[in-house]
Amino acid sequence: MVRGFQKFLLRGNLVDLAVGVLIGAAFGKLVDSFTSGLILPIIGIFGGVPDFTALTFTVNGSIFKYGAFLTSLLSFILTAAIIYFFVIIPFNHLIERFKREDKAAVAQPSNEEKLLAEIRDAIRGKV
Repeated sequence: MVRGFQKFLLRGNLVDLAVGVLIGAAFGKLVDSFTSGLILPIIGIFGGVPDFTALTFTVNGSIFKYGAFLTSLLSFILTAAIIYFFVIIPFNHLIERFKREDKAAVAQPSNEEKLLAEIRDAIRGKV
């Protein structure tokens, strides 16, 4: 039982998953700081910093804070846009560039193919 657990822990894909989660968390912090430090102030220049947390409505004494949801939704949309335009698009262009460079060169015909082509050309010349 202990050996099975040890085997599970030492499998490569578990370690890869852990590294991916840690890098994803660090990348998420980076994108959050980019959004809050650069993008939101730029938006704030034109129309104020978008903060809807104070928006609420009340029904029978229950307070619904829908503004917090709107703020989170806007943050999500901005984060997704930043990841798409600053990570996904450049990464896809980089992958396309590497694919273009990796295309195999046109194979040179073998000696047999060259000989057959010469024979074909000689026969065509007699007709």
